[in-house]
Amino acid sequence: MFCGVTALSSMTRRAFLAMAGTLPIAATLAQGRKPLVGLELFSVRGELMKDLFGTVRAVAKMGYEVVEFFAPYYSWTPDYAKDVRKLLDDLNIKCLSTHNGAANLAPAGLPKAIELNQIIGSRFIVMASPPRIAGLDGWKALADQLSAAAATLSPLGMSAGYHNHETEWPLVEGRRPIDVLAAGTPKSFVMQLDVGTCVAAGADPVAFIKANPGRVVSIHCKDWAPGSAAEQKGYRVLFGEGAAPWRQIFDAAESAGGVEYYLVEQEGSRFPELETAERCLATFKTLRG
Repeated sequence: MFCGVTALSSMTRRAFLAMAGTLPIAATLAQGRKPLVGLELFSVRGELMKDLFGTVRAVAKMGYEVVEFFAPYYSWTPDYAKDVRKLLDDLNIKCLSTHNGAANLAPAGLPKAIELNQIIGSRFIVMASPPRIAGLDGWKALADQLSAAAATLSPLGMSAGYHNHETEWPLVEGRRPIDVLAAGTPKSFVMQLDVGTCVAAGADPVAFIKANPGRVVSIHCKDWAPGSAAEQKGYRVLFGEGAAPWRQIFDAAESAGGVEYYLVEQEGSRFPELETAERCLATFKTLRG
């Protein structure tokens, strides 16, 4: 099994230099607490599908404080969700958000999503798979749907959110879809920033965080580097090995963004899934402090 000592000894040059030149993050002092660090369980999806309970135990043992379940959770029964909640409580680990398809935030699907999220303790129901959208009016219509979901969730102490991919950053009829969604949803609506896809699209994650103060409650810490997957580039680089400016992202997130928790995410790497997750956590702790 991969261990923390190995993680530090195998730290990339980029990660070491980033650590060496860092200053304390002012926002943490302003918030009075350090944001939690979690794992988007898509990162260990192969292991999770084989043994959900064992995988969550392994993730908690590594030191992750939060997990985020992705779309298959929606097939759970309430009784199974209660078993998952007991596991989380026993491990002293939280689930603060889930990833969802568009149907889960539509009027017909939202009640079941609410029930399951309430059981496992999740506060944010995040759309991570939008429907096929054509033109700027399509993005405006999606913002309306998400706003309606947020209005339903607000009295329950919950909120809706949106997780970006590369699609939302290029201009559509003169505007970026991500900005249309931000402008067309209430301030309580969460803009869950996927850093890797933002950087891959040529956008500036720091500028986006600063433009949406208090709304970037969670950030997916996924990296990206130019090159192909075959070269172990693209999204297959480990967290800290890519082009994302992590120190500036942390500073912006904790001074303006309102971040409550970070979620490491890997779409794959040159290492097995659980080893990848542990290596990424070691680098995160080094870079973030």
